[in-house]
This record gives sequence, structure tokens and C-alpha cells, in this order.
Amino acid sequence: MKNLLALLVLFTCTKLFPQPLIQYVNPLIGTAPATTESARRHGSGTEDKGQTFPAVGRPFGMTQWTPETRTTETKCVSPYYYNDKYITGFRGSHWMSGSCTQDYGSATIMPFTSSKPDTLTVNPVSAFSHKNESASPAYYSVKLDTYGILAELSGTIRAGIMRFTFPGKTEGFILIRMNSDEKEGKVWVDRENNEIVGYNPVHRIYQGWGKPSGFSGWFVIKTDKPFREVEYLRNEQQLVVSLGSEKNVNIKAGSSFTSLEAARKNLEKEIPRWDFDEIRRESENVWNQSLSKIIVRNGPEDDKIKFYTALYHCYILPRIASDVDGSYVCFNSGGKLCKTDGFDYYDDFSMWDTYRALHPLLTIIEPDRTRDMIRSLVLKAEQGGWMPVFPAWANYTAAMIGDHVSTTIAGAYIKGIRDFDAEKAYYYMRKNAFETPPRDEYIDGKGRRALDSYIKYGYIPMEDSVWDAFHKNEQVSRTLEYAFDDYAIACFAGALGKSEDSALLMRRSENWKNVFDTETGFVRGRHTDGRWVEPFDPFNKAKYICEGTPFHYTWYVPHDVQGLIKAMGGQTTFLLKLEKFFEEGHYWHGNEPGHQIPFMFTLAERPDLTQKWVQKILKEEYDTGPGGLSGNEDAGQMSAWLVFAMMGFYPVCPVSNEYVITTPAFDEVRIVVPGKNTFIINCLDRPGGTAYIAAITRNGARYYNWFITNDDIVKGSRFTFYLFPNVPLE
Repeated sequence: MKNLLALLVLFTCTKLFPQPLIQYVNPLIGTAPATTESARRHGSGTEDKGQTFPAVGRPFGMTQWTPETRTTETKCVSPYYYNDKYITGFRGSHWMSGSCTQDYGSATIMPFTSSKPDTLTVNPVSAFSHKNESASPAYYSVKLDTYGILAELSGTIRAGIMRFTFPGKTEGFILIRMNSDEKEGKVWVDRENNEIVGYNPVHRIYQGWGKPSGFSGWFVIKTDKPFREVEYLRNEQQLVVSLGSEKNVNIKAGSSFTSLEAARKNLEKEIPRWDFDEIRRESENVWNQSLSKIIVRNGPEDDKIKFYTALYHCYILPRIASDVDGSYVCFNSGGKLCKTDGFDYYDDFSMWDTYRALHPLLTIIEPDRTRDMIRSLVLKAEQGGWMPVFPAWANYTAAMIGDHVSTTIAGAYIKGIRDFDAEKAYYYMRKNAFETPPRDEYIDGKGRRALDSYIKYGYIPMEDSVWDAFHKNEQVSRTLEYAFDDYAIACFAGALGKSEDSALLMRRSENWKNVFDTETGFVRGRHTDGRWVEPFDPFNKAKYICEGTPFHYTWYVPHDVQGLIKAMGGQTTFLLKLEKFFEEGHYWHGNEPGHQIPFMFTLAERPDLTQKWVQKILKEEYDTGPGGLSGNEDAGQMSAWLVFAMMGFYPVCPVSNEYVITTPAFDEVRIVVPGKNTFIINCLDRPGGTAYIAAITRNGARYYNWFITNDDIVKGSRFTFYLFPNVPLE
């Protein structure tokens, strides 16, 4: 049945879109320093890079294979940067795409030629040219100029396959490296199974910095030609083997987080044969099926590249962390193993970023995966005793701020994804909102940071420095985000019939007002006695704001925009300040806290200004070159924003059942809702330049709202937007 459905999807996609959609994906976008407007104005340090990498494999893969230009697993260093001049190998990576975290549990394979590899003192590297490089989600190839070797990669969820074509009759070698910055791990030859095997222990960052995570990245590597070991290097973390004078060599590698035997079984299940081209074709088919969940028509070729590359980036994280038999490392357990009941278990949730648009997008196009992600989150809470806020490498972290796992679960439930233990989920969500863990657990990353102050004062005062977190201070931003999280849990409680909790949390969701200074019209740091912070400059960064300025975070009230309009003095004042925010260049698209802001014009009855600024952002902040992302991709959030905006709607409040409308980038957008219907947006009379919506119909009838509901999508409604240039709307 699954194969039949896949064929039907591909047949539908072929009729609507005659070329495979994977051709529009360029995985090199975001691998170079940003060349966009926001990067020019606001970017610096790690924030001026997309931090993506050309990941090869399958959607949400456990291990993605990538060319490597940096050998470290150091925080904020991606495995691959476009501007680097040398390939250092091909890595089985667990890099959190677009992040400033760290790679972990990875291994690298580097082919080379040498007359004396047993005297190797420096790891082999090769110059390369982008002219001889080809990248797609299912296939990567590059010519290693230093050695004259053609290297090709493809992969599955938990395994990778490589094909190396060596020059002439030169003796060929491969170096296998366990990429442990802590100088741990080991690689060796398993003669009994004719394999090269190894492991690389994982370490935590943020909370528990440097402590072992309790598990390793395990690898089993096989070759289709005989090999002999030559030399162990670097305390047995590296191994060189000779492949003789073979011209064509295939290598396949299985990975696991649980054991060597599991890595072997994953490999046997996913790549049972020595057929590189078969794996490549299968991977291309899987990616085309995923990309065809959204079909766009009649737009510039560059816009299709931006759109489908963004959609590809939405399929990288969170990652499947369970083996083919369902085994996985229990959360916060020190390495204990658990097993799922027949579903994929996910880890590495960059929640401060992805709750905004990525997870709302996945609830639409991947409801079954979303269900499994939520099941995974509830398992983490059950195993660790607290709902995590930013779960990564099988452990708690307090990496960022807020409590947005709760937001994601609530939003999915409200949109109809309910095949999980909602009562258990709510128990732990409520626990996060009302209780503080014992000291040792709190330091380990459990619970909300500064919750006691938040409950006592209705805001987090400047006197609470929030030292037990990676991001210190940021009191105002935390207050605002907790107010939104309280709203999300209140909605979830209401849906579960818990009216008293819902009412209490709904009142707490108004705590944003406690850090909004009505005199200045901005959010502002506040002391325990109620005094506002002095001096005050809303236009520059402040320690009580997370990665931005008070002006940026003043707009962070996604659940109560009408309340914010009122607090600012009414619609006219609100719109004047919002226009100033954009006209004077304060908007920073390269970081997530402002992603909802351009859509807030519509909520103040100026949808034309939403359409104006969204189209400007699409033009200036995304490009088809390697510098085409304006800031860290952050696990798919930067791309999910683009996917929504180019489709013509966006989840300003991720918990809400409504999406704010804007001008689509294409004349037709089709969302194939899994197991349901096809949702369609058509645009008529598209002009050149900025396009404005003059009228809307839904299923043929005139439509006067500026929202699309989730019900509209899942029921397969058809919207038609009638466009005219530069026409102010009534």
C-alpha cells in the first residue's frame, strides 16, 4: 500500500510539475557568509553564516553524509564551508543544520593516494573546485584534485554509501577518523567480519558542559574490495587502510547511537547490496515524494530554487534517533537503552527556533511524523521527569529561553494531531509552568529558568541574573516568551477540559504587560520594586533582551496583538511605530524573534503593508547563491519562514488555528494534505513588481477575512487571490 501511495504521489507530481522537484534543491545555499541585506546591517560572527551543510541521505536522517572541510566537532563550526579550499574527508555527521551547537559522534572517511602512508604525519587533504562539485539531497560528487580521485556519496536514514574512482594503477588508501575533540573513541579492523568499526563518544554542551552524554556514535564500514590495515594514528582514533591498485571502490557505512551491532543491522537493512546507483535512485524518489507535498507553479526559476531548497532544509531536523528495530538511547539516562512501540523516535529539537514556523509547517505536510515527534517529546519528559525545553544529544539543555516544547505540543493538538498521550503531555507541561526542580536537577537543565521570580513578580526582574543557563540575564525576553508559553498551555488545558488551569494560565499570559512601559511604548527591564531600568535606549542591544534590542522584542506578543495595539495607544500609534521599525532598518530577518513582525500590519488592518514588506524580505533576504541565507538557518526555521511566505500565509501565533494571508510568490500553490485533500491557492492577474491582493474568494465565494484556517487546509479549500499592483486596499 505504501509503495502504491508513493507511486500515486509521484504520478500526480509528474502531471503538475513535469521535472523532478529535487532538481530545484541546492544544498550549498547557506554554506557561505551571508550576502543578504540583514547580514550587511546586523550580522556578525557566527550569525552572518547560514551554517547549513550539503547533507546527503534521507529526510530527518539519523546520520547525514557530507563533504567535510573542517575536521573539528567544535561548537559553532559546521562540517562544510563553501569558501574553504580543501576537502578533508566525507563525514557521517550529526550536525544540527544551521546551528551554533556542535557536531557529535561523527566519523570521517578520506580517500587518498600516497607512496608512504605509514609515515603519514599530517592528515591527507585535497584541493577541489566548485566547478567539479555536484550537490543534491540524494547525491554529492567532487573531484579531489590533489589525488585525481572522483568521490561520490549517497545515503539512507542510518547509512551511507560512497564510490571512489582512483586514477590509473596508483595504490589507493582511505583514512578513517573518529572526530573526537576530546581525543576519545577508537577505530579498528574487525577481521572476523572483514569490517572497519569505530565509535566516537558524545559530550554535552550548554547544561552539563563537557560531561559525557552517555552514548556514542557507532560506525560499521565495509568495502567491496579487499583491504589491509597500514597504520593506526592519533591514539587509535585514526586508521589508514590500503585498497591496493583497485580503480573503483565502493564503501558503505552504517551508524547507530546504541551499539556496534545495531550499526551493523542498520546497514544490512538499509543498504543490503553493493549498488550505489540503486541507493541514489531510491533516495531521489524519497526526496521527490517529500518535496511534492507542496507543488508550486508559474514562477521564476530562481524562486523555485529558493522554495524547494528551503523545503529541503525543513526536512533535516529533528533527526530520527532510533535504530531499525526501534532501539534508542533513553533520555537523560546516562546511556540506558529503550525501545519504541513501532514508531520512529526523534531527537535534536532546536525548539527556540522551530516552534515558530517549522513545526506548524510539519503539522500540515507531515502529520504522522509530527505525531511521532510529539510521542518522542512525551517519552523524554517521562524518562527524565520534566518536559525538556531544548532537547539535544539525548539530554536536557537550557540552551536558549522559553518553554516552547509545550507550545509545539499544544499547537499540534489544537490542529488535530491527537494520537499521543495528551494527559501525560499536559502533566509535564503544567509541571514546567508551576514547579521548579531540586537544585541539582535545575542545574542539569530541567525546568524553566527563573520560574520562581516570574511567578512571584509577574515578570523576571533585573535582580534575577539567571546564572544557571547558557544565556544569562535576558529577563524581559524570558518574561515575554513565558507569557506566550502560558497562553499555549492555557489553550491546551482548555481543549482537555481543564477550565481552572486554563483560566489561571490565560491570566498569566498577560504578564507581557508587566514589562511593557506605556510611557515609552517599548518593553523594558524592570527591578523588583517596579522601577524601570535607566538609562534606556530601545534601539541598541541590552542584556535583558535575547539576541536583539528592546525594539525587536516589543513586538513579541504573538498571542495578544490586539492587546499590544491597545497598550501602544491604539491602531494609529501602533502602525506608525511598526512602519518606523521597517523604514529605519531595525528589522533583522537573520534572527528568529522578529519573524512574525511583518505580518502584524495585517492584524492592525493594513494587509497591504504586510504584503509590501514580506515581498521585500523575500527579495532581499534569500538568494540562490551559497550566501543566500541572512542568518543561521537554525534547524529549518529560516527556511520554514520562506516556505510559508512564498505560499502566501504565515502562523503569527503558532498555537492558533489561523494563518495570516500575504501575497504568494507563485500563481498556484498546492498542498497535498496526507490522507486528506488538496489545498489550493491561485493568484490571478499577477503584475510585475510588488503585487497586492485586491480581492479573495474561497471555494468560489467572496471572502472578506485576512486569515486562512487550518480547517481550510485539511479540508482542501480553494482560495483565489486577485492581484493588482500598487493598489491600497480598503
